[in-house]
Formats: sequence, C-alpha cells, structure tokens
Amino acid sequence: MGNGGRSGLQQGKGNVDGVAATPTAASASCQYRCIECNQEAKELYRDYNHGVLKITICKSCQKPVDKYIEYDPVIILINAILCKAQAYRHILFNTQINIHGKLCIFCLLCEAYLRWWQLQDSNQNTAPDDLIRYAKEWDFYRMFAIAALEQTAYFIGIFTFLWVERPMTAKKKPNFILLLKALLLSSYGKLLLIPAVIWEHDYTSVCLKLIKVFVLTSNFQAIRVTLNINRKLSFLAVLSGLLLESIMVYFFQSMEWDVGSDYAIFKSQDF
Repeated sequence: MGNGGRSGLQQGKGNVDGVAATPTAASASCQYRCIECNQEAKELYRDYNHGVLKITICKSCQKPVDKYIEYDPVIILINAILCKAQAYRHILFNTQINIHGKLCIFCLLCEAYLRWWQLQDSNQNTAPDDLIRYAKEWDFYRMFAIAALEQTAYFIGIFTFLWVERPMTAKKKPNFILLLKALLLSSYGKLLLIPAVIWEHDYTSVCLKLIKVFVLTSNFQAIRVTLNINRKLSFLAVLSGLLLESIMVYFFQSMEWDVGSDYAIFKSQDF
C-alpha cells in the first residue's frame, strides 16, 4: 500500500494482533466518517504485523471507509479543488488539521492587500513622503478591519439561517464549531488573490470574480458535507451569508468608506 495519506492518521490504526486500538484522547472526542455515506466509523484501517495494513470497510455502504489514506496529498488536494464531497469528508473528519486560525488571518491579509493595492492605485496624493507612508499604513489596517467585518457578517448570515432551519437540517444539534472550521478551511481560494494582483493584466476583474465564485462553491460544499444536508439548504445558507455581507458593504458605502474598489463592488452586486 502507498504511504501518501497515512502520516496524519496514526490514531486510526489497530494493534499488532489486528484488534482495533483504544482511541487516544484526540480521537475519542470525535468519530471518523465514511467518505462515501457519511456514517460514523471507529477506525480507518488496521495495522497488522510487519506493516501489513487493511482498510476498514464501512458497515453501511460496504465500501472502504476512507480510500484517501492511500492517496498522495497532491491527489487529495486536486480532489478538494474539484469540490468532491469525499475529499472534503476526508479532510474535515478523518485528518487532524489545526491551521484554521492561521489560514483565516492569511486570507484576510490577502484580501486586505488587494483592497489596499486598488485603493493606492486609484489615489493620487501630493502630501510629503512621511505622511504618505503613514496614511498608506493605516489604509491597510482599515482594509483588514473591513474585510474581517464583512467575513464575520457572512458567517453570521450562514449560522443564522442554519439555526432557524435547524429542525430541517439534522435530527441532532448542528456542530457549529466544526462548521466554522470547515468554512475557514474552504475559504483557501482567497489565497489566489495575491497572484491575481502580481500577474496584473487586462482580465484581473474577471479573475477576481472567478475566485469569488470558487470560494463560494467551496463554502457550499463544506456546509453540505459538515452538516450532511441537501444542496438546496446549503445554497440558501450561502445566499443568506452573502445577503448579510452585502448589507454590511452597503452600510460601509453609505458611510462613505472606501471598501476597496472592484472586489467589494462585486460583492455588493452578487444579487
């Protein structure tokens, strides 16, 4: 068997006699999931003598619980970019990833830089150099704060809709903490904003719109996989988040705050 996907899944193996090992503290707090049918599983594979591994078969669908433990990380990433539900379940439920906060900050920095770059490109300032540098620095901080507030409004819109529709989404209480982590991870497409600025060309605005659509599609898939709900509710949840985010953008514009040119304007015209 390949070793590509096993490095982060050591707590899922059994003992040398082929009997499932007692879950560690990290795995006891959550169950693994079958990537095909979303049913809970106690283990992903068993480790026998001499490194012989056997992937666990799901009792519900009779398919491997997680085929991606044999796959190379690059293949998993490609499947995630293609928004395959199986890849999302593997990443969200069957691996331990703790970069949600760092990824969120970095994505906000990318978005703030894009807005700041567009703002500086449109402003012609004749003030002394020291004042220009000081103003530009605070403009960047302001763009970061605005981007953070808009993203917060987007998440609040999603959570509010799902809370109202809770009886329809699941029999048990939705795990909003897991959903927040899923949304933060699925927003990785915002990292493409920096290359879109560096490789400046006549189609930059089109690239920004495509990046926005990709991020929304990833968020849609993350909601559907995390809460195991249908596509309609996932779409309405994303739509609710966009609506509240657009209201926030409109509020900033009514206060005559420059929120960052093209990308922010695209947000306010999503509907």
